Amino acid sequence: MATATTGKTATVLPMRRPAKPDQASDKKWGKAVMKHGFCIIPSILLRAQQRLGLNPTQLAVLLQLADYWWQADRKPYPSKQTLHERLGISPRQIQRHIADLEEAGLVKRVERRATNGGKLSNEYDLSGLVERLKKIAPELDEAKVISRAATSKGGLAKVRATKAKPADAQQEE
Repeated sequence: MATATTGKTATVLPMRRPAKPDQASDKKWGKAVMKHGFCIIPSILLRAQQRLGLNPTQLAVLLQLADYWWQADRKPYPSKQTLHERLGISPRQIQRHIADLEEAGLVKRVERRATNGGKLSNEYDLSGLVERLKKIAPELDEAKVISRAATSKGGLAKVRATKAKPADAQQEE
């Protein structure tokens, strides 16, 4: 009980917080699942897997790296052992897949050292992947426009007209 300045006793009732609306992700996956966290993956990475030349394991490695990448200026650095435990493939296979991703220009390994000079897990720079996805994005935008045109009234004529226009004229629309 709180006492007001008048000397009278007042009853203080705790205010209820408004119920937090259920997140769409909670509705889809359930709160028990979502309480363990989530990872932001641009859909274009999944849609462009074949175009990027990624096999399923390479995509899985990239998804695992992305799960550790929460801030643009802090590159992920999971150990090969952690990736091995999550993916169920040997640390040597992890190394090979990362080397393939590096050769493709999608990932860059950056060696990290402890203050005493000992090795730490590598840091993984995904800027190559980001740049490749940025280059692919306009192609997917164009494919979406063509797909919409093809499924609308007079579709084939619209598709031909869209393809015949120079790129600059299409952007002005």
